[in-house]
This record gives sequence, C-alpha cells and structure tokens, in this order.
Amino acid sequence: MRASVVVNRNAARLSRARGARHLARAGALLDELRRPRPGIEVFETTSQDDLDEVARTLASRARGDGSDAVVLAGGDGSYMAGVSALTRTFGEKPLPPIALAPGGTVGTVARNWGMTGDPVRYAARLLDAIADGSIRSTRRPTLRISSRDDRHVRERVGFIFGAGLVARFFEVYDARGAGGNLAAARIVARVFGGSFVGSRFARSVLAPGPCAICVDGEPAPFDRVSLLCASVVRDLGLGMRLTRRAGEEHDRFHVVATPLGPRALGPQMPLVLAARPLLGPRVDALAKELVLRFPQATGAYVLDGDLFRADTITVTAGPEIDVLG
Repeated sequence: MRASVVVNRNAARLSRARGARHLARAGALLDELRRPRPGIEVFETTSQDDLDEVARTLASRARGDGSDAVVLAGGDGSYMAGVSALTRTFGEKPLPPIALAPGGTVGTVARNWGMTGDPVRYAARLLDAIADGSIRSTRRPTLRISSRDDRHVRERVGFIFGAGLVARFFEVYDARGAGGNLAAARIVARVFGGSFVGSRFARSVLAPGPCAICVDGEPAPFDRVSLLCASVVRDLGLGMRLTRRAGEEHDRFHVVATPLGPRALGPQMPLVLAARPLLGPRVDALAKELVLRFPQATGAYVLDGDLFRADTITVTAGPEIDVLG
C-alpha cells in the first residue's frame, strides 16, 4: 500500500509527563511520523491553503483501487479538516482509505475507533503496518454539514456535531487555552456542580437559546435548545455517551436535543455517563437529516472541536470511509 501522511503542524498534544507535545516543533512524535518507510510520503501543512493543495495533489495521483492511503496526523479538528478537504477534491472519485494518527490536544474520534496507548508508539505501529501491508480497514460513517450565513454556504465532513451547551462549553474551553481533557473535565465539573444551585456559570453554559429544529422533516416540539448533539461515534469525550446509538446504521446518525434548563439538565449527567436516555422533553432518534435555524447568523455550532457560526445548518449522513487501524 502506498500512503501519504498529512501532518498538521499547528496541532498539539498534551502529556502529563512531558508537558505539551507540539507537532509545531521537533519532538518524538514528529520524528516518528517523519521516519522513512517504504511507500510512505510525508506532507506537512500549516494552513487551510496548504491542506487543500495537498488534497489536490493526492486526488490527481489517486488510482481509485484502494492501494493509496491517507494518514491524517493531528487532533479531532485535523481529522475533520482533512476528510473535508479530501471529499471536496476527490469529488466523484472514491475516497482513499484513511488512518487517524495522534497529535492534537484531544483525539476523541480516533479513541472511539481504537487509538489507545502512547501516541508515539501508536503512530509507529500504525505506519509500520501500513508500510508492510498488514493493516486492516473498517468501514465507518461520517456526517456532512452544510452551513449558511448571509454570504456563504460551506460544506464540511466530520464526526461529532454540537450546538447549545456544546458550543458554549467550547467557547469557555478555548478562552481558557484549550488545555485538553483535564481542563475540559474541570469545566464539566464546575457546570455540573453549579447546576444544582443555579450558579451564574452553569446558567451561562446550560441556558436554552432560540433555535428551530427539524428532524427528518418533523419539527421538534420546542423552539429553544439547551443541548443538541449529532454524532456517528458513541463517546463524545470524557465518557459522555449521549449518542449511545451512533454507528448502528451508516446512513443515519444519532441526534439528541432538549430544551431543559440548568436545574433539570445538569443533574442528568449520570444518565449520559451510563449511556441512558435523558429524561423530559427531547428529541432522541436515528436520523437522516437534521436542520437547525437560528434567528440570526450568530448561531454557534461545533464540529469535532472547532467552533463555527451560521444561521442555517443542515446535517446529513456523509460519505462512508474505510478507516485503517
């Protein structure tokens, strides 16, 4: 198998033992990704333009017989950006097999699909198996997101979509330096504890906001939302298994939405950790299409850890991909 490794040099991975492991500078992980192997070429990117150029190069070389693979090295946002760029440039051509290598602060999608252990050792095993032809692939689903504001329509392909408290959580998380799972857990704990007493912080994250939701052509029975997730993986991070049925059907994704306020929603975290349905008014279904409309182009949403804004968003099942690992 011939493979191309696409390294996001802006990605960083946090290690409790060694501090920040940045792909932006030299280190064991970057050295491992760069180590020469038969049939494997490394591309390093620092911008969307770089990524698009690499994707165009790979599309022009593709033989379409599954013998070319692409390894995306980074975190969840890197995987989403890479798959989106490949989808745009390959067009009607079949997508190549894709592998997810570690390198970001969070790798929720890759962990759902078996990426465990030390990131340097995992990257070595992954690339060695691709080089010697012993790697195996599994067919996986994706999400396709079409977002529109006053000026643009944008298409992306990813894995975990969120709005409401998900977007507000990432606003807080990014503002505090995007410190990985430990920082995320601290924010979650503060929100959870504050929900019982109605703290200002918990209200700022959990309070419902205006949003019209339509699932497979049926309007939701509420016009405000505090929590909305659509996903093709079950664990959304930190053991949060809200979308417990994700991946059951590749042409559908699991969507969960509720308008509950902080005092009713926060205490339901144990249900989420136990992969149990939320209580109270909700949407909870395997769906083919989800449409969100915000009252103005300030509606925030998150796709694989990256924060965006739009007034109308459509989520559908995306292309199936062969994931190596």
